[in-house]
Amino acid sequence: MSVNQESTGLVGRSMPRVEDAALLTGRGRYIDDLPTRRDTAHLAILRSPHAHAEIRSIDTSKALALDGVHAVITGDDVASLTRSLTVGVKANVECWPMARERVRYVGEPVALVVAETRYLAEDALDLIEVDYGVLPVVMDPKAALQDEAPLLHPSLGSNCISERSFRYGDPEKAFSEARHRIAVEISYPRNSCTPIETYGVIAEYDPGEDAYDVTANFQGPFSIHAVVALALKVPGNRMRLRTPPDSGGSFGVKQGVFVYAILAAVAARISGRPVKWIEDRLEHLMASVSATNRVTRLEAAVEPDGRVTALSWDQIEDCGAHLRAPEPATLYRMHGNMTGAYAISNLAIRNRVVLTNKTPTGLNRGFGGPQIYYPLERLMHRIADELGLDRLEVIRRNLVPSGAFPYRTASGALLDSGDYVAAFEAALKDGGFDDLVERRKRAREAGKLYGIGLAAAVEPSVSNMGYITTVLTPQERAKAGPKNGAQAVATIGIDPLGAVTVKVASVPQGQGHRTVLAQVVADRLGLPFEAVRVNTELDTGRDAWSIASGNYSSRFAAAVAGTARLAADRIRERLAAIAASQLNVEAAQVEFAGGRIFDRNNPDNSVSFNRVAASSHWAPGTLPDGIGHTIRETLFWTPEQLEAPTPVDGINSSLCHGFIFDFCGIEIDPATGAVRIDKYVTMHDCGRILHPGMVEGQVRGAFAQAVGAALFEEYAYGEDGSFLSGTLADYLMPTVMETPEPVILHYESPSPFTPLGAKGVGEGNCMSTPVCIANAIADATGASDITLPLSPGRIADLIFGEEKPSSNPQARKPAKARPGERQLTGEGSATVAASREAVWKMLLDPATLEAIIPGAHGVEKVSDTHFRADVTLGVGPVKGRYRAEIKLSDMVEPEAVTLSGSTQGALGFGSGVGRITLTDADGKTVVGYRYEAGIGGKVASVGGRLLDGAARVVIGQFFQALARHAGGGSGGGGILARLKALLGGRS
Repeated sequence: MSVNQESTGLVGRSMPRVEDAALLTGRGRYIDDLPTRRDTAHLAILRSPHAHAEIRSIDTSKALALDGVHAVITGDDVASLTRSLTVGVKANVECWPMARERVRYVGEPVALVVAETRYLAEDALDLIEVDYGVLPVVMDPKAALQDEAPLLHPSLGSNCISERSFRYGDPEKAFSEARHRIAVEISYPRNSCTPIETYGVIAEYDPGEDAYDVTANFQGPFSIHAVVALALKVPGNRMRLRTPPDSGGSFGVKQGVFVYAILAAVAARISGRPVKWIEDRLEHLMASVSATNRVTRLEAAVEPDGRVTALSWDQIEDCGAHLRAPEPATLYRMHGNMTGAYAISNLAIRNRVVLTNKTPTGLNRGFGGPQIYYPLERLMHRIADELGLDRLEVIRRNLVPSGAFPYRTASGALLDSGDYVAAFEAALKDGGFDDLVERRKRAREAGKLYGIGLAAAVEPSVSNMGYITTVLTPQERAKAGPKNGAQAVATIGIDPLGAVTVKVASVPQGQGHRTVLAQVVADRLGLPFEAVRVNTELDTGRDAWSIASGNYSSRFAAAVAGTARLAADRIRERLAAIAASQLNVEAAQVEFAGGRIFDRNNPDNSVSFNRVAASSHWAPGTLPDGIGHTIRETLFWTPEQLEAPTPVDGINSSLCHGFIFDFCGIEIDPATGAVRIDKYVTMHDCGRILHPGMVEGQVRGAFAQAVGAALFEEYAYGEDGSFLSGTLADYLMPTVMETPEPVILHYESPSPFTPLGAKGVGEGNCMSTPVCIANAIADATGASDITLPLSPGRIADLIFGEEKPSSNPQARKPAKARPGERQLTGEGSATVAASREAVWKMLLDPATLEAIIPGAHGVEKVSDTHFRADVTLGVGPVKGRYRAEIKLSDMVEPEAVTLSGSTQGALGFGSGVGRITLTDADGKTVVGYRYEAGIGGKVASVGGRLLDGAARVVIGQFFQALARHAGGGSGGGGILARLKALLGGRS
């Protein structure tokens, strides 16, 4: 990492992290490590297997009868104790934390079980019987806007929950006068950050106080406190929110835990005991918040030399089944930055927020940035190619010019500091761009596919709380009252022995709060680094906080650490006055260093820091007149630059604006489509660097996640709404083997708006890297349309064209799966040591069927052609109990039979049709089978590879058991086994 300035104090040095000793030795305290009361019960959640369905009935009687179950809770129970969740727009729609009357996405909570253990609670889920009436789904945001699209919320009357248009400058004139109009259309996919630690909640209810006490691993979390209190119908002082000392990562997604905090709180109230819930990985992938997917058409008015005079954005934001707070934050966070790093004075924007049958969205690292910079930087690439210009020159000509800062963008952002052109040129020189061009030339001469990608971006940090109100019209904002600012809070306390403690209203997820805050405060008070202790636990019933405080939008360095600096300055000023009276000098002559306070002109005239600092405790009467105590200082800070949206919708949506310029070289294997990142250079202007080592860690972390977004990660859904990325075998993430070492460069331009001159840096590469890699692949392949993630299959399409249909297709087309199902087909045979007549009898014998069906608990013969069975089957991490119905038809004794059936369980559902044939083979019987089936729910999320493998295993188990029984004179039933294998077992 290259940094162009050096530090002489503690701030600016890579001090050893205070946090690491505990974390690296396994002594971290995460939410699942915290002690709980002895009577704490455990919560499990029954989730919908369907993307869209009416809930006709829920039978909880069997679950309630299970010994050790304390409560079974449905959506109506939750609604009786809560309010509909806050929706960020004015719309006639309710948003409950659990499904009522209908489900709208796979994984939506349908019922809660509170039991003595999590195991019992999970068992009870299997006993809940839900009757669903499956409804049509809409998964594509553009299709959701059509008049004939299924409605998710009939009260809304549309799937478009918000639409606003904006105009800045004179875009119509710019487009009418433009020599060229160049556009891109982008469909940015869903993905999500996947922290090692999933969601967790511990909740208690005090009936005497009508108060809730909730511990959860929120990120934020103050902005959500009011939402939770309102939902629980209690004032804020009766909703105590606490966070654990450590968090196993968040990257934004843990703001989404608030829905489960509400559910756990209600469960604690109904069950009459504390409740604990820890999300499992399958739940997290299926039902926690993901980033939004967005469909964008971006058009530019362009001069012949490549300069852009206007942009026109048309954005369709898919927020899933419900618009939950703080959405549509992802769409509006970047509203002031819609021109990116470029000086473009004319701007038109159309924003539509659409609901589909997917999980509700939330904040993910860089939220809003990837969805903006992908089309914008693809457009700059396209402009250069269509006009025959050098891509570097197009970027250079459009950058905000040197000397223009602070620079006001067309839509209102105030870019605080920088020299984008100088940073751009430094990156090209120090990063070896000319060498990369030569490398590309040599690779292409050798017949290789090699491309160079470029991307420029502005990284906003310290979000203005008022940006989200831009979704409202000026008239609606005036009625609701102004919202703006970005409050940060810091408390510095000094004990009777002079020891210094720092407390901030910010919850770390790996950013090194304790280390950096100790550096900042120790620097200002002239103390050794080890002398300052930082407490990062949070308790809304005890700590100072504001709704705008917390840790999100890269707030820590710029706002939180800066506020700690201001609080330290106040303490320092009072300490200097006290020490001056003891040293008989003017306060202006006092210096702090080495744990002592002394006369600058006579360092021997000194007194210990501890003695002066503790005087407010031991001898308050000796303090000089007019000097306040030095026991504790709490400071609230918000910058004046963060104003409410203007009457014409101008908004400075963030306080600080870093600059990023990336370039990379990519080589593609022409045989496999595999992508190798040959070199990646990323230049950052993040203002003053407080801790170079942790800045490098933040850049590397964001880069790794961005490589995932570019090449691997996607929340995939079937057309029927089934979730297809339900395990880490299907939702792929990069490892150290796929993530190269980036070259990290820095250009420092301290922000004039923050106390320490720092800006954010932790989200930037999530914004710049996906499109930089995509531009390199476009350069290598000559493709104009690039869709993420760029998997080998998609790369192969770019190289070879889309795969043509087989010239020898299968003669038989599989039956179409029902809505919400994943389709499975198969066929095979097995030889059984028994006659056809004996095998036929076995197929109709419930006792034999129960003995040979994998996982069967019992088989009931309703009639000669109708059977019921309870079975438990599992695939990999997914195991559950199912109720199966099987019917026989087209019976040709003893030659063939057709079976049709369905299964339903807590983990999913299925239906299918199979044909079994019995063929004589020298006294033995060849049992042939062919089936078509569909499965849905959690089991369908496991993925094709596991499903196919599991189906073969279960079918094999069945026929092996059949052969054993046949050899011993008894027989076995492929009917139910087949049914299980292809439905429940197949999953």
